Amino acid sequence: MEKKEWATRVKHDRADSATRAALLTAARRVFERNGYARTTVAGITAGAGVGRATFYVYFASKEEVFAVLAEGVRDRFLASQELDGIDADDPYAVVRATVTAFLDAYTENLAFVTVLQHQSLSDPAMGELWEEIHGLPRRRSARYTRRLVERGAADPAASPEAVARAAGGMVAAFAGGLASCPGDRDRAARELTAMYLRLLGLPER
Repeated sequence: MEKKEWATRVKHDRADSATRAALLTAARRVFERNGYARTTVAGITAGAGVGRATFYVYFASKEEVFAVLAEGVRDRFLASQELDGIDADDPYAVVRATVTAFLDAYTENLAFVTVLQHQSLSDPAMGELWEEIHGLPRRRSARYTRRLVERGAADPAASPEAVARAAGGMVAAFAGGLASCPGDRDRAARELTAMYLRLLGLPER
């Protein structure tokens, strides 16, 4: 009877539940510590301090809770590329803001991103989500570079697509180093910005 009552809860109540949030927090910790394959529902519920029955009120499976977490990480990465309050006509401001925001998003989510990247190799749905995390910002960056070239404001070292891919790779590499030396964040952001400006063919200011 109790299970039936749980099953009839409205979706809104489940989504806003503090218990659901605790399960997500615990699941993320377990995935980051154990990897996807070694993570179990039992491990997640132990971390959240709830029983298995409670887990299934909110999530149908380990796969579902991982997908919810992965979508949240994707949204964080995409939000980092929004240019609210930045002059889009000032390439120096745009580069500095986007590089710093992407670096912060990568550093904050590095452990989970590592698990997601591995899972994307065998799970087509996660592969698509992985492409969104990297592909959408890369294409946006390439479009911006093409606009700079059309204005005569940039002379990139390679094609806009190659420059965007190189910039993304540099950010990922620096984020890995910041995991052990978070105090280097400002220096890393400055150096990444300088390198990206060189790739774009813009002089340093």
